[in-house]
Parts: sequence; structure tokens; C-alpha cells
Amino acid sequence: MSLPITLNYWLLALLPIVVLMLLMVKFRWGAAEAAPVGVIIALVSGVVFYKAPWDLIALESAKGIWNGIAVLTVVLPAILIYEVTNEAKAFEPFRKGMQKFSPNELLQILAIGWVFVSFLQGVTGFGVPVAVGAPLLVGIGVTPLWAVIISLYGQAWANTFGTLAVAWDALILQTGISDPALIKATALWASGFNWLINIAAGILICYFYGGRKGLKTGLPAVLIISLIHGGGQMLFSQANPTLANFVMACIALAVVFLLGKTSWYNKPYQEPDSMIMDRKGREVDWDEKVDKEMSLHQAFIPYYALTFITLFVLLIKPVENALSFLKIGFAFPETLTAFGHVNKAVQLYSPITVFTHSGTFLLIAALIGYFSFKKMGAIATGGGRRIFLSTMEKVMPAAIATIGLIVMSKIMDGTGQTVVLAYGTANATQAIYPVIAPFIGVLGSFMTSSNMSSNILFGSFQDTMSSLLGLDRAAILGAQTGGGAIGSVIAPGKVLLGTTTTGILGLEGEVMRKILPPTLLITGLSGVFLLVFHLIFR
Repeated sequence: MSLPITLNYWLLALLPIVVLMLLMVKFRWGAAEAAPVGVIIALVSGVVFYKAPWDLIALESAKGIWNGIAVLTVVLPAILIYEVTNEAKAFEPFRKGMQKFSPNELLQILAIGWVFVSFLQGVTGFGVPVAVGAPLLVGIGVTPLWAVIISLYGQAWANTFGTLAVAWDALILQTGISDPALIKATALWASGFNWLINIAAGILICYFYGGRKGLKTGLPAVLIISLIHGGGQMLFSQANPTLANFVMACIALAVVFLLGKTSWYNKPYQEPDSMIMDRKGREVDWDEKVDKEMSLHQAFIPYYALTFITLFVLLIKPVENALSFLKIGFAFPETLTAFGHVNKAVQLYSPITVFTHSGTFLLIAALIGYFSFKKMGAIATGGGRRIFLSTMEKVMPAAIATIGLIVMSKIMDGTGQTVVLAYGTANATQAIYPVIAPFIGVLGSFMTSSNMSSNILFGSFQDTMSSLLGLDRAAILGAQTGGGAIGSVIAPGKVLLGTTTTGILGLEGEVMRKILPPTLLITGLSGVFLLVFHLIFR
């Protein structure tokens, strides 16, 4: 027997996602409330209709719990680094320091929420850019909701070649392509889609901030930075995909500081009615002594530490290799549904490499920040206890939502529901499949919160479809990982990271309501461009 690719089974596979989105977007449920409902629907469908045995459900749930724990090892220290900075009252010096960098408030937002977040995605990934970037935006006056949204869009374009190109490597390995010309062509398409995502993110941030006036003010910076980000990545991907994002993100980081000195951005600019800024309550009872003594660089100590540790470990291969000896993971046996859907045995499932893990880097950076601020006298007696309690208060609800969402995705994947969803969509849309290809990538990222996992899940499928339908192989594979990149914006796991670290856990539905339309529009534009290309040139 084989998986039934029929309308009824396709609808059953779609049901958990539709219910999840309805609860979060329409009824404004938080992820912690919506996730268990999605799990139950996926479980019932998997057992009753997809004929999965209970041991498969148990093992896939265990995988989901383990993956959830791996995510939480990033969430907890990310919250910790925020709470340390907040307890030290370092966000106010940071805000004032950013004003010295440029008195243009919009450029400050672009610098943190687009450029710095892209840099973080270039070296760390795994949700760290959102977890770190969103609180920093809150620190300069962006409301928590919009801080999460901006960070999500800011990091999206860098998801393919970021984290030293792990998502790109996964795509190449999964599809087995070895022809150098085909690899370069695929990289060109992938980076082209990333460029579209990048410039769309810059434009959206400007529009969110100040409408048409924000667009006019921010356009020079957006065009220059996007030319470096997107155009530079496109060129660099032809020579060295591993560093294609990292190098361009570093250059853009330097250039944005230079832009702050130009006539465009060296004068005060603030949109008084900006919907994304918190104009109330900016007068905080900061300790005057600390405020005078703490500079921008001192306030940024935890983030300097995070950047240095990450670069030192991940870019110096002998160091990374030496620290990669300790891996924690579990073995899982092969499982099989009555329809013949196989989950292969794994000797070490999703191992956490302890000393090169993003969570470890964040934890060390948080501790460095704590002891540095303590030495300055910025953290008063009892500060450590307050930091710990506040961190735990935010982590516990996030754990329920994170694990629930990932368990749902693993049950759907393990029982074959995700495969039916993808194949059914492809079979029904053959004539216009190029339009659908990016949406398959989006689906993968939505289900797994990872472009890398999306490429592993659907890379071979997209490759097969391109051959069956006579489509350009490089273009379709580029659309897969491009869709995975933009899909990271609506990935519930990343949304949760942002809402948790900014203290608005439970408002994931509100975030989704605002990010879903632009995200689908960008994906649709990618698909239409791909279709037009095939109609004209194929």
C-alpha cells in the first residue's frame, strides 16, 4: 500500500494547520492554547485515518519533545540576556547611544531590526536573531508587538545562506545534485528570491514606521543596504555559498554606521504618530549615576560577547572541531504506518552539540553581561534573584507552546500527513506548479520553524516535480529554499521566541494577523515571477 493522495486525505492533512491558524489569527488565541488543539487533531487523524500505530505516535511525540527542548535551550538564555540587560537598566544608555550613532529614529530601527538581525542570522540562526533583536528594538522605543514583527522580517532573507549556509547545504545533500553548473544556477535563483525578500523587508519596515513619509525617508538606506545584502549575496553565492550571507551582513553592518553620518540621516527625524513606537512612558526612573556612567558600548557588552564568542567558535574551524566532541541525542527505531510510510531509524536524532550550540553562546554572553554590570554597580542587591524569577516566569508558558507546536508537526510528518499535503497540492496544480513551488517551501518552514528542515522535508519532492513537469530544476529548487526563507516569518516557533523575549506571550495570534498578508504576497510574487519565466523561456 502507499499513501492515498486523495482530496479527502489532503483535507484531513490540512485540518490541523487550518484550525491552528483560525484559532491564532481569527480568534486570537495564544500559541500555548492553540497548540494542544492542533496536536489532538493531528493525532486523531494520524491514528484513525492514516493508520499509524500508537508506538509511532509515541516515538514521533518523543522526537517533538526533544526538538522542543532544543529550542528552549535557546529561548531560556535569550530571555536571560534580556533580563540581565533590563535589570542593569542598560536599555536607556543603549537608546541614547543609538541616537548618537544617528538621530534618525528610522535608521536606528533599520540598523537593529534589519541589519544587525541579518548579521546574527548569518552566524547563529535557530531563532536567535528574533530572540535577541526584538528586545533590542523594544529598548529603543518600539512596541513589543512591532519589535517581533520587524525582527521576523529582518532575518528572513538570510535563512538560506545564513548560519554558514546550513539550509543550503541541506538542500544540496537532500537532492544529491553534483553538477557544478547546476549548483551555481540553483544558488543564483535562491539568492535572487532572497533579494526580493530582503528589499521587501526593508520597505515594509519603513512603511510600518511612517507610511509614505517613512518610505521616502528610509528609501536611500534600503536601496544601499539591499544592494549589499541581496546583490552581494547573489554574487558571492557563485564563489562561496558558505560565506555568502555572513560576508555581506558584515559589510552592511559597517555601511549602516557610515549612513548615520551622511546628510540623509545625520539630522533628527522622528515620526510623532508612528504606529510602531511607544511614545508613552518613555520617562523611566533610571538611576542617574548609572545613566551617566554607562556608555553605549558598556550597555552592549552582552551582545558584543555573543558576537565575539559565535565568530570565534564557528569561523575558526579547529576551535569548532575541538568543541564539537560532546553531542547529546537519542536513537530512534524505524517506524511504519499501514500505508507504508516509513520513518527511518536514526542512531543520533537531532543531536545538540553542547559547546557549539547557540544556547551555550547566549548563556555565556548573559553571564558575562551579568558580572560586567554587577562590577559597574548597575545591578543592585537581589538583582540576580529577580533576573532568575522573571526568566522562569516567561519560559514556562513558552515551553508548553513550543513543545506542542513541534509535536504536532512531528506527528503530521511521521504519519505521512505532510507528504500528502505537499503531493496533493502539486498534483492538483501541475499547470501552474511554478506558482505553488515557493508555497511548498513556506509550508515546510511553517511546520518545522526551519528553512533547513523545510529543504530536508521537501527538497527531493520539489526536485522530482521539476523533472516530471519539465520545469527548470535550478529555478524550482531556488523557489523551495526561497519559500522556506520567507516562511520563517510565519513559523510559530520563531513567533513564540519573539513574543516570549519581549514579554507579550499569548499575543502570537496578533502577530500572525499582521504578518500573514505581506508574507503571502511576497511568496505569491515569487511564484508569479517563476511562472512567467517558465512561460517565456521554457
